[in-house]
Amino acid sequence: MDWNYWSYLLPDLLQATQDTLWMVVISTIFTILIGLPLGILLVITDRNGLLQQTWLHQILGFIVNIGRSLPFIILLVAITPFTRLLVGTTIGTSAAIVPLTVAAIPFFGRVAETSLREVDSGVVEAAKAMGCNAWQIILKVLIPESLPSLILGIAITIISLIGYSAIAGAVGAGGLGDLAIRYGYQRFETPVMVVTVVLLIVLVQLIQWLGNTLAQRLTRHA
Repeated sequence: MDWNYWSYLLPDLLQATQDTLWMVVISTIFTILIGLPLGILLVITDRNGLLQQTWLHQILGFIVNIGRSLPFIILLVAITPFTRLLVGTTIGTSAAIVPLTVAAIPFFGRVAETSLREVDSGVVEAAKAMGCNAWQIILKVLIPESLPSLILGIAITIISLIGYSAIAGAVGAGGLGDLAIRYGYQRFETPVMVVTVVLLIVLVQLIQWLGNTLAQRLTRHA
């Protein structure tokens, strides 16, 4: 394959990378907005939690476990009517954001729950002794104290979303996964497959490095 071929393919590579970033960034935003409150609820409604409601904790835990147990490719197809209801189509990057978010929310919810549970109970008890209510403890103790761990959890979630986006590309969602299928698999153009894999690896390494760096800085400042 000569330079003319790659110059012809370059716009597709750039567009596919842009589509992947768009899907991952938007779905990450929605995942954090919904998944973090879910993780907080799982912690504060548990036994001996700030707002103990074990029945609610069990229901939320059951729903989260169902969401985490479904393979993404099955979830992608299963919520097709819901996707069409929200965005009016089941094909393209905008449509892919829906199943990506639905798949990532329970995952990040558990990650957030784990991070919040790592907060020293003595710090929480001290806040209670100072007269802080549940809302103040959540905002001023639980989240700030668990922030480095939450940052690492967000990085892991983004990496998972990058993998999910590649799978979504196999069913017409666009992005690097779609490019790899159309050129690398269907047309047997192995170099294209290699390039898309390298781009995905670079994205993953960059996200993990940023997550580790930010978490370390927050830990030093704590």
